[in-house]
Amino acid sequence: MSTYSLRDAARILKVSPARLRYWTRTELLSAAGVDAKALEGRALGFSDLVVARAVLALLKQGISLQQIRRGLDSVQSDTIESDSPLSALRPSQVGERRLLVRAGGAWVEPGGQGVLSFEGPEKPLGGVETLDAAKNRGAHQSDSEDLFARGCALDGDPATYQEAIQCYREAVELDPEFADCHCNLGAAYYNRGERGPAREAFMRCLDLAPHHVEANFNLANLLEEEGDDHGALRHYKVALAAAPLYADLQINLALLYEKMGEDGWSRKHWRRYLQLDSAGVWSDLARLRLAPEKD
Repeated sequence: MSTYSLRDAARILKVSPARLRYWTRTELLSAAGVDAKALEGRALGFSDLVVARAVLALLKQGISLQQIRRGLDSVQSDTIESDSPLSALRPSQVGERRLLVRAGGAWVEPGGQGVLSFEGPEKPLGGVETLDAAKNRGAHQSDSEDLFARGCALDGDPATYQEAIQCYREAVELDPEFADCHCNLGAAYYNRGERGPAREAFMRCLDLAPHHVEANFNLANLLEEEGDDHGALRHYKVALAAAPLYADLQINLALLYEKMGEDGWSRKHWRRYLQLDSAGVWSDLARLRLAPEKD
């Protein structure tokens, strides 16, 4: 059976690795059936990609992460059960941004009272009312997770970097302790060449989550570019302790140790990289670095 690393999965799904990790840290993907430990190694299977793709499909239809999470909680409750949790969720075709959960042959909103009976596989959804439907109807106010999701969708294109930054800034204004959002804000600033704000955002993330993998990795990259090799090494090591199966970290550590004249440590990380990703884009260079020297 084919398996995929976090980076491979992110490329296939066209999302950032940080976004996949965030979904797992907040128990979104794990609630849907993905093993959290799988995201740190070459252990994601095709079924895990299907789960992540289903989450993306719901997001594209206007369903928020919080709604998906509440829906998955309902699916796993004593009264609503399913072997495939995400298959029991679907957006309503009536109204805006409403998620329905399949329960006992009917579609209900999580925690709702109204139901819709099934009358055949092609029966379209009709009106679904809950006790608080009247209060919930109307304009939707974006919360920090919604803004984070929008930023993630925008930060891969230079033409929309500024829009992504705005989304992330609004998100951290709503939730100043949103560590993942501070990290993504830093990455967006970095991609625009704004090193000062990027450093501040990474540091803020690490104030909130000292072992945050991407923030340590990104800050180490920034410090290394500025010539602070020892500072970079500290942050690479913290990231490695948190994610020992993260192949890209092995590459950066190997190259940094090589630059610092620590050939023994460099070779150790090249070997570890090949163990983790023997067919990766850096594998030829790793083998070259590990080849015995000839007279």
